[in-house]
Amino acid sequence: MQSATAAVGTLLWPALKRTLAASSSPSLRFPTQARERIAIASYPFREVIAGRGEPGSTPSNAKIDLKDFAAHVSAKFGIQKIEPWSAHFRSVDGKYLEEFRAAIEKAKAAIVNIAVDGEHSPYAADAAERELSVKFSKQWVDVAVAIGSPSIRSSIAPAKDAQPDVERAAESLRRVAEYGAKKNVVINMENDNPASEDPFFLVKIIEKVNSPWLHALADFANTLATGNEEHAYKGIDAMFGHAYNICHVKALEAGENGKEYRVEMAKTFGMLKANHYLGYCSMEFDSPGDPYRGTAELIEQTIRYLA
Repeated sequence: MQSATAAVGTLLWPALKRTLAASSSPSLRFPTQARERIAIASYPFREVIAGRGEPGSTPSNAKIDLKDFAAHVSAKFGIQKIEPWSAHFRSVDGKYLEEFRAAIEKAKAAIVNIAVDGEHSPYAADAAERELSVKFSKQWVDVAVAIGSPSIRSSIAPAKDAQPDVERAAESLRRVAEYGAKKNVVINMENDNPASEDPFFLVKIIEKVNSPWLHALADFANTLATGNEEHAYKGIDAMFGHAYNICHVKALEAGENGKEYRVEMAKTFGMLKANHYLGYCSMEFDSPGDPYRGTAELIEQTIRYLA
């Protein structure tokens, strides 16, 4: 499933090479060295990066623009791969995306995935709501093409008029995956919201759609926050069975009750290896404290466990 070969298209990134012509399945070339498999998510740096509608760095505002994040983390951590969060994009117009891509190339960096959060549910009973969900995800596929990301994480927002529904969700995500295939962009789904993104629900959708362009994004900690440890680890293992190019490494997650749930790192990395996962590990520090120190610790642990 995770091919070590890739056709060289008209665009090349230092560590990510992929064909730009539509093909039957994605073909990414993944590095084998542990450190080269690490990416850094922009999400933990919410207090540092200017979000949409916010100005970038000025004398009175020290926040950085997302397009400069790759150079920033390269200088801080010596890591050249990033996973930007959709809410951090100052704009998605053509001019900004061109600037973003140029900044990535200048930093000799690469984007491994875009974490996209949407508000429309792909399993809503209302067909118009489902259509908005599909349209939104397609827009971010286009953003991925513009800035050189091989994939997006398409979130599943809860529906106001329905409980999670595999059939409706699969039909919506099938359309998104088909669009991704045309653009050579992989669609990933993450075990995030416990109500609408339970890992076993996502696995059912992935198996129903049965497309090489629709995969799982296994998050180490999100499902643990439900308090059901057995369910969480079985779910993470199931997600890794359908993962392709991106997972989220965390050491801790806080539940709604404020209780902190710590990840058994050796156990989770063991699942990663047992499922022959060859893709990237995105550092998504989400614990209390300094995200720089926390990210550095996650990098150190990940290198140790991947070795």
